[in-house]
Amino acid sequence: MTKKTTYQPPCTITPEILNRVAEISEAIGRLTVLTDQARALRLRRINRIRTIRGSLAIEGNTLTEAQITAILDGKRVIAPPREVQEVKNALAAYDRFYTWQPEAEKDLLEAHRILMSGLIDEAGLYRHGGVGVMAGQQVIHMAPAAKRVPRLMGDLFSWLVATDAHPLIASSVFHYEFEFIHPFADGNGRMGRLWQSLILARWNPLFADIPVESLIFEHQAEYYQAIQEITQQTDSSPFIAFMLRMILEAVLFPTPEVTPEVTPEVRLLSVLTGEMTRQQLKEILGLRDDEHFRKAYLLPALNAGWIEMTVPDKPRSSRQKYRLTDKGRRFLAL
Repeated sequence: MTKKTTYQPPCTITPEILNRVAEISEAIGRLTVLTDQARALRLRRINRIRTIRGSLAIEGNTLTEAQITAILDGKRVIAPPREVQEVKNALAAYDRFYTWQPEAEKDLLEAHRILMSGLIDEAGLYRHGGVGVMAGQQVIHMAPAAKRVPRLMGDLFSWLVATDAHPLIASSVFHYEFEFIHPFADGNGRMGRLWQSLILARWNPLFADIPVESLIFEHQAEYYQAIQEITQQTDSSPFIAFMLRMILEAVLFPTPEVTPEVTPEVRLLSVLTGEMTRQQLKEILGLRDDEHFRKAYLLPALNAGWIEMTVPDKPRSSRQKYRLTDKGRRFLAL
């Protein structure tokens, strides 16, 4: 049983946050329930794949939606074993999504056990050592000492049970506080995003099938920047505002039935003409973060065989450019 607490996470509810809540509530109200059950299941499958790909890609997993789909279908995929294991664990976790209660600490521990099975020794257990929040190779936040984690998590769950904040705000606050505590040795990012989705889905079941994680992946640099700002300001409003912007975008532009036309690697194909450098591609796509461009756009397109290097034997060549392959041109012609 969760104990009572007077703990209140530091958070200023700004006009921007209130406006976002109103906009999301209005947009979610306009989404109609799908009457075609077969189509509903197909969209759920597509969105689940996008969700898993987005959440794991933030953590460095390079598997594409096509590879994740193959794993879901029980097919063999040639990829790093750890990355395949991460996908299998995520699929297993999302299969249990509807059985978990967001206020139940035991459910959070079970979710972590499933997500991190075979990846770390402390799967399903709070950490016993120190950890930090990483943005690439940079530490942007050192988490509280391990001995404080059970108490801090108990306070956070007690707050979640007692709060009268709108679920859109409460889920974002929980997400940030969870990342601040960083209760596990690994897997904190994917767990924080999963639990926010769970809180939102208990408010409106549509959120179980809206892939907010894929948008966070698209704006990964901003995600970490928001966390860093809060660490400096001790107020979670920048993170809440960021998350609500991602949620609003996900609700306003729901996933189409055919997802390739909206994935990052296909956006890259659509702007690639002739032979172009990495910098030219980033500029035309409006991207700044080189690592995000490489992981989200360039590598998936290369791995799919849709583009190729002009200097394949020297990947890091200063003269390196990229061009469409015959396979890529056929794909665009579909």
